[in-house]
Amino acid sequence: MDVKIGDWVVTPRMGKPVEIQALWYNAQKIFGELLELNDQVKDAELINISSEMTRQSFLEKFWYVDRNYLCDVIDENGNPDPSLRPNQLFAASLPFPLIDEEQTAAILKIIEEKLYTPVGLRTLPVEDPRYARVFCGDPPARDACYHQGTVWSWLLGPYMDAIMRTPQFVARDGLSGEEKVKDIIKKFKYHLQEGCMGSVSEIFDANPPHYPRGCVAQAWGVGEILRVIVDYNLKEEKEIEKVPHAYQ
Repeated sequence: MDVKIGDWVVTPRMGKPVEIQALWYNAQKIFGELLELNDQVKDAELINISSEMTRQSFLEKFWYVDRNYLCDVIDENGNPDPSLRPNQLFAASLPFPLIDEEQTAAILKIIEEKLYTPVGLRTLPVEDPRYARVFCGDPPARDACYHQGTVWSWLLGPYMDAIMRTPQFVARDGLSGEEKVKDIIKKFKYHLQEGCMGSVSEIFDANPPHYPRGCVAQAWGVGEILRVIVDYNLKEEKEIEKVPHAYQ
């Protein structure tokens, strides 16, 4: 989210972005485990105390009580930005989550309702005044909507990770995490028959029919779908069945 047009920063990340806090917390927890493996018990204890302080501070600053999700950024002046974005998923999908299962279920619910599409996650909800329906125009016009509604395919990876570790979310539909994730992948399959055949596009229009845009064969888009299938040992058909477009 590093787009800048002249002096205009399209999606400001100054201050404390939610995804960076999640990465920092995971770095602390991993460092603590490495210290324990190296028999540096006292050092590990200090790191673990520090990581717990990080978690408590994060929850106090980022949890948006009124709407039951995480704020996107705490700016350089300490003001929270309540924009609904998919970045908050990293607080739930990384190996060491910053939020509990109930909170994860809450953010998954609103992300499913407002940001999920069959080919990825929107970067803003439809009702946001900054929402861009399509990704088009000259380079400045495209840059202006790159993260303002535009769908990113690779975000399905952390979305499905969070689903797999949140039984409370999928239980409402009488499903298991594996069943829910398999359904997401099945709905995605139609895209393999458009754009660059058999590959995954970088981004898509925010509005249906979610026309593929950007790079026609994006490594992290391909990689995240494959990683989820491998990580959770999801059995896939040998041949890609012809799946109708999700909005047809």
